Amino acid sequence: MTDHREAVRSNAKYLRNVRPIDPEEIHEYVDGTPHPAVVRQLLREEAFDLGLLERADGTFVPVADDPVRPRELPVERFPADYANRLEELLADRYGPTWYDGASGNLLRSTIRRFKASYLEGRPVEYDDDVAAGYAIYHLPGYYAAVQYALTDLAERGLLGRRLRVLDVGAGVGGPALGLCDYLPEDALLEYHAVEPSAAADVLEKLLAETGRNVHPTIHRTTVEAFEFGTDDEPFDLVLVCNVLSELEDPEAVLRSCLETLAPDGSLLAMAPADKHTSIQLRDLERAVEGERIAPRGGAAGAGDETDELEPGQVTIYSPAVRLWPGETPADRGWSFDVRPDLEVPPFQRRLEEAAADAEHTPGEFRNVDVQFSYSILRLDGTRRIDLELDPGRWAKLAEMERHVTNRIDLVAAKFSRSLTDNPDANPLFKITDGSEAVDHYAVVTNETALNRPLFEADYGDVLAFEGALALWNDDEGAYNLVVDEETVVDRLT
Repeated sequence: MTDHREAVRSNAKYLRNVRPIDPEEIHEYVDGTPHPAVVRQLLREEAFDLGLLERADGTFVPVADDPVRPRELPVERFPADYANRLEELLADRYGPTWYDGASGNLLRSTIRRFKASYLEGRPVEYDDDVAAGYAIYHLPGYYAAVQYALTDLAERGLLGRRLRVLDVGAGVGGPALGLCDYLPEDALLEYHAVEPSAAADVLEKLLAETGRNVHPTIHRTTVEAFEFGTDDEPFDLVLVCNVLSELEDPEAVLRSCLETLAPDGSLLAMAPADKHTSIQLRDLERAVEGERIAPRGGAAGAGDETDELEPGQVTIYSPAVRLWPGETPADRGWSFDVRPDLEVPPFQRRLEEAAADAEHTPGEFRNVDVQFSYSILRLDGTRRIDLELDPGRWAKLAEMERHVTNRIDLVAAKFSRSLTDNPDANPLFKITDGSEAVDHYAVVTNETALNRPLFEADYGDVLAFEGALALWNDDEGAYNLVVDEETVVDRLT
């Protein structure tokens, strides 16, 4: 088989830039003329290393060099193929009416239990039942959330079609499936998951529904025991999604993950939108920001006009901004994005409709909210938004105390959707320029055509505010920038 492998590789390298590689053809050029099926399997195993895509007709062609284009958003639903496979898994484990009777009651009580544990900050032990309940409740939202975050990279051409990915704490596979569906059919993915729990069984079965050019490996070990340094090949993308709050030393794990990055790679860390995990994520990105980490595969480049950064220095790419050189924020950092709800997937609907116990609260097993915190880190100095501000023109949030009761001009990123649930209350948006020591909010007291861009901007977009009234909110311990009929807001990104 080894001799066959080397011969197949040699033929593939020769033909890859000449014509599509057909196992039915090249098996004749290999000593011993192995069966075409053997050649096809060897090509699949070597596909990523050779940069080859398998086409529907069974031939192999080189993957393109151009980056992945941003996909059309919003994400509207969890795909039927994955939903059907999950229900097959549930039926195999609990019976065809898994959502009803004793099995339904077991799954509902399991979901209630791990939700309560999470809210109380207690660890969750992932056995088969917890993994099944977690997939039912969390899979759709995590599937959607990762795609919105990946768009930050795709918009700047930083998501390649040939990707080597490490997914730390992969769970039941929400981020993995979201990534696979974000990539086009002509992308090539070598995917490595680190997942020690029973969730890996669910992940393995769902990954079987992905495309022929997804090449997965599941490492069934804890992240603490995973030997990051044994593989010299760097990763283009490292996912650390919804797991940092469950780790004993998340900062150390984050550093280990950064050390596996390629010089032009990205680390995407995500967390639920609740106060504790969201603030923890922002604290962690600040803890590693600026550290010198030697990337694998050579020195990092200088990035986009960021010559002041040393190669390999951890840089926040998005969504947090650093608009003033040498400044870093010290506010509490609670910031999260909110996207449109998904359609209720059939497995959630079945479990919900079969609930008949006295504890049941309508809607408690439907989880289609897409709310998440995220941080993208790089080692090449590249930022999604890289501006140089004139201190003589714009006020800095770090110096807001001296501007209180004055109308000022400032530049800041929109760092939340509207935080007010009451339709009669003034719209309220968290803002940041990367220098603030306490929270700052833009409060709209009079919406006009001139300040409408504040509402239209996406999460993380940078805005110029002209004529905002600076006030101190003693009740909240924060600064309010009042946006009214005298304020002009423009989008800079």
